[in-house]
Amino acid sequence: MPFEARDLSPDRSARDLFGAEIRRHREKADLSLRRLAQVLNYSKSHLARIETAETLPYDDLPAKLDACFGTDGLFARLYALARKEPFPGKFRRVIEIERQATTIEQYASATVPGLLQTAELAERSLRCGHPHAPEAEVEALVEARLTRQARLNDPKPPRCWYILDEAVLRRRVGTAITMHRQMAALLERAAQANLTIQVLPFDAGEHAEAGGSLTLYTLPDQPMVAYEEGSRSGTIIDDRDVVGERRESYDLLRAMALSPHDSEVLIRAAMEDWTRCPPSRT
Repeated sequence: MPFEARDLSPDRSARDLFGAEIRRHREKADLSLRRLAQVLNYSKSHLARIETAETLPYDDLPAKLDACFGTDGLFARLYALARKEPFPGKFRRVIEIERQATTIEQYASATVPGLLQTAELAERSLRCGHPHAPEAEVEALVEARLTRQARLNDPKPPRCWYILDEAVLRRRVGTAITMHRQMAALLERAAQANLTIQVLPFDAGEHAEAGGSLTLYTLPDQPMVAYEEGSRSGTIIDDRDVVGERRESYDLLRAMALSPHDSEVLIRAAMEDWTRCPPSRT
């Protein structure tokens, strides 16, 4: 299938500008993406994702681009700015909302929320979600996710409330040891005064948010914002009526979930189950 160029937004971020400049210079030189990849001895698929600001390059690419196009350090300077932005543009707004939020309320149906993940589980999850990404990119994504978690330990951290579907505790990510350590980390987080964890058990039955993730952000002096996320996409919702509907949905989930105490008991039981689980074959 031939490569179809996507629209770029160079004014959105340094990452976007870096990618847009690659396209501008290669088109000026009358080079296809495939030909440029050959000249640079670089992966075409990775180069395409850099051009659309979906990922960052290896450290050696800026110098190769400057040498190829004779741009006198332009790409090296842009890269110095772009590497400070670990998140793609499509996620940057929700990350900024998260940073500002005074209260974070999240329901997760399938995996441990990013702010609660251990480094080991984060690495395994991100590698699974980006199967073709180079090692350096996965490492940068893991570092960015763990950096976000520092907010939970601030002198004035946000008030956090997490509702985890029981599937989050039971679906293996990585090895049994990875899951055991993740359950222990959840218990440690749940002991923080600013953080509450509830588990929605399987026998709670059907509900409106099954299969996805819902987060409500309370911001200082601003209306509440909702964020819905699937496996490959996310949507920020700021329409007041729709956010109100999501607020009601979340409150119903909270009523259906186990109490914090009973949730802790279930997490401990899952942790023990992972202890007895046979080693993974992978």
